[in-house]
Amino acid sequence: MQRRKLFLAGLAIASAATTMPVLADAYPDKPVKLIVPYAPGGTTDILARIVATRLQTELGQPFVVDNRPGAGGAVGSAYAAKQPADGYTLVMMVESSHAVNPNVYQKTAYDPVKDFAPISNLADVPNVLVVNPKVPAQDLKGLIAQLKASPGRYSFGSSGNGGLSHLNGEIFKYVTGADMLHVPYKGLGPALTDLIAGQINVVFDNIPSSSGMLQAGQTRALAVAAKSRMKLLPQVPTYAEAGLPQLNTPSWFGIGAPAGTPAPVLDTLNRAVRAALAHPDVAAAIEKQGAIPSPMSRAEFSALVASENARWKKLVGDIGFEKM
Repeated sequence: MQRRKLFLAGLAIASAATTMPVLADAYPDKPVKLIVPYAPGGTTDILARIVATRLQTELGQPFVVDNRPGAGGAVGSAYAAKQPADGYTLVMMVESSHAVNPNVYQKTAYDPVKDFAPISNLADVPNVLVVNPKVPAQDLKGLIAQLKASPGRYSFGSSGNGGLSHLNGEIFKYVTGADMLHVPYKGLGPALTDLIAGQINVVFDNIPSSSGMLQAGQTRALAVAAKSRMKLLPQVPTYAEAGLPQLNTPSWFGIGAPAGTPAPVLDTLNRAVRAALAHPDVAAAIEKQGAIPSPMSRAEFSALVASENARWKKLVGDIGFEKM
């Protein structure tokens, strides 16, 4: 009897050892859904679609983008966290939804670290400070002097209370000691429209959504958050060059899965994402948006999400932002 038990146990171990690779090799064998917790046409959506198109080639199955906007990315992120952890539902994990939101809202329906399995960062997107062309200041130093000389006279628009563009404006005010009135909008599109019309003076945007207006001369950039000057805006200094290194951190846009997704599946996805980002057409499409391809290992991206949550927790405390 004892020999029979040992024999059966050996068969079970051997079976597990042989089936795990088979399961990993079989993934994916049906379409994969990629949740974008923002509306179509925004930076997150654009980057998701660029990469998803290439992942279809890399893995041989359709990657379907599913936009679920609302509450600054919270609606789609909460939905994704509750989906089966089988690799067939993925989600865009970005700075605003997975580092800012959890630190500006009293409660969120998801934990940005515990509820997700990070796969890889996709791209870093430089933020850009844009002004109405009629603003007299020609550089960042001049703008700060102008704001300090007329406290409360100038205003900045954002995508809404507690959004990344709002927080970047508050950090700017905290670091520089300048004063501006915050005007929240329902998205950056309306804010940029009013910026062009002269209803507000400043917007803390990102390059993909502002590049067309900048090239048309409808707005003017004074600084970008990037390691070096951007090809699209070679004449615009980085925040570090302009004397504000505290603001010189680009936003990150990555991809993840619900927590508990099997490691072999996550590894397959990480390899596919890195291969996609290395493809010349994909890299060119991302760079055309003013973004910078930034693939990472699973461990690297996990560390980034955790460290960014700690950074934003401190920033929110430093500027005295009252949680909503």
